[in-house]
Amino acid sequence: MYLSNEIDIAIGQHSVEGRKARNEDCLGFFQPEGNLLTTKGAVAIIADGVSTAEAGAEAAQYCVQEFLSDYFDTPDIWTVSKSAQKVLTSINRLLYARSHEYLSTTRGHVCTLSTLVIKSRKAHLFHIGDSRIYLIRRDSLELLTEDHITRLSESNSCLSRAMGMDTHLEIDYKVIDIEEGDLFLLSTDGIHDVLEPSQLKALALGDSDLNQCCQSLVQTAYDAGSTDNLSCQLLRVNQIDDDSISDMTDRLTTLPFPPELETGMKIDSYLIEQELYASNRSQLYRVRDLETDECWVMKTPSQNYDDDTAYIERFVMEEWVGSRIDSPHVVEVHIPNRAKTFLYYLMESIDGVPLDEWIESNPTPKPALAIKIVKDIAAGLKAFHQRETLHQDLKPSNVMIRPDNSAVIVDFGSVFVAGINEIFVPLERDRILGTMNYSDPVFRLGQNTGIKGDMFSLAAITYEMFTGALPFGDSLENCEKPHQLQKLKYIPADRHNPIIPIWFDRALEKAMMIDPQQRYDSIDQFMQDLTQPNPDFLIPREAAQKSPNALIFWQLMSLVWFMIAIFTLIAFWLK
Repeated sequence: MYLSNEIDIAIGQHSVEGRKARNEDCLGFFQPEGNLLTTKGAVAIIADGVSTAEAGAEAAQYCVQEFLSDYFDTPDIWTVSKSAQKVLTSINRLLYARSHEYLSTTRGHVCTLSTLVIKSRKAHLFHIGDSRIYLIRRDSLELLTEDHITRLSESNSCLSRAMGMDTHLEIDYKVIDIEEGDLFLLSTDGIHDVLEPSQLKALALGDSDLNQCCQSLVQTAYDAGSTDNLSCQLLRVNQIDDDSISDMTDRLTTLPFPPELETGMKIDSYLIEQELYASNRSQLYRVRDLETDECWVMKTPSQNYDDDTAYIERFVMEEWVGSRIDSPHVVEVHIPNRAKTFLYYLMESIDGVPLDEWIESNPTPKPALAIKIVKDIAAGLKAFHQRETLHQDLKPSNVMIRPDNSAVIVDFGSVFVAGINEIFVPLERDRILGTMNYSDPVFRLGQNTGIKGDMFSLAAITYEMFTGALPFGDSLENCEKPHQLQKLKYIPADRHNPIIPIWFDRALEKAMMIDPQQRYDSIDQFMQDLTQPNPDFLIPREAAQKSPNALIFWQLMSLVWFMIAIFTLIAFWLK
């Protein structure tokens, strides 16, 4: 990747058993190098084993070790939030299971946990229990976490939340901007329960050596009478890489744009065999690797954008994102094992035709075949979404149909990657709007509707496959302002194709509701209603607005219609 977010972090930490016979605290820190620092950040973590639990120390150690290992193994395309939540949920389930195993010799794998992730110009905090994270900025100390404790009396309290306490993990998450000079203090209650905030700040700032500061915090808390284990960490942001636009431009323009390519030309031992596609933004060529005799599709950037840094960043990101999506229904991006001398990337060469040509050649497809293609496209979209990536420009020309009628999504030009969007760059990122008749109109007005936007596109394509028409006619082409959204009217699919069942049409309509809140929450829900009759969709729209007795009547009628719909379903898919 061409992104660079180097950050200079200093770390100090110290942990002792204090007046206890055993240290049940655990802490750790890891700062990777290179791209991993850019995509995942640096992590400081502290855990405090619950003293009343038999295996509190083991729980604390397990949390720290597993998080530092597993967090950095999560996909680098994921956000910090998703990566951390996935790892913490897995850790919590294992701790709970260990405590409740029938043959377990130890119970109570329970501990507090506070985690700090520094990525780009943000600090991400994950917290459960009564360990703490403070921020010292410009001589002011602020507590960033909230203790999860329940007061039983003036002198007694207990934890209300902790790792391993319950199967359901409820963990606090907060994200804040960081500044150069910020000093984060992570501590267990053996320190912050006996020291005043003014003491914490003074001791944390008492020496340039952060390890020495941590030792002073521990010793002072011990001298103040602390009877608990004593552990703390100090993390200081010394410098944030202030990437200028010229610095980023220099990195992104390391490789020159290829010249205009023609059949018979060679580039990096690839023979240009045929131009497949050309637009004002890019070109596609079928090429043959002269070293391996393999055929690939080469995508090259348009010379129109050779001085557009935002365009170049997006083009570079396409290859990076595509190489991380693994699905038989998403085109494979090929990463060559030799250096490039120009800016381009390679994809698998797919035999077949674009879906728009397939639709034209199959105006009345068999429903079973059409729905199989829809399922393939849905599976490809889910592969994007599992990587927290949105396609944002799904349309028939971006889907290839193989000779066996399987579908493959082939374009990455408009993708949105949540994890990459967290990384600061000194430019306004290139934002590609989807194709008018297929993209979510709400997205075109500036609102990112997430997976519901891709669902809208999938439903629009499905509608066209079954009807040969568009769900809103030509209205989407003129939808550029909010008030125009209210005028959009869905055209029932059976007006174009009378054999389409009402429940099938209602599923399509719900997936393309103008208000994203009224759409399905997931593609799986949409596909469920698209392939199996939903009884609610057998009740006429007007019935729900009438009296309760009328609604009951239609609900009873829907039971009858549901049985009829089952037979219709069989006939429809077998047609």
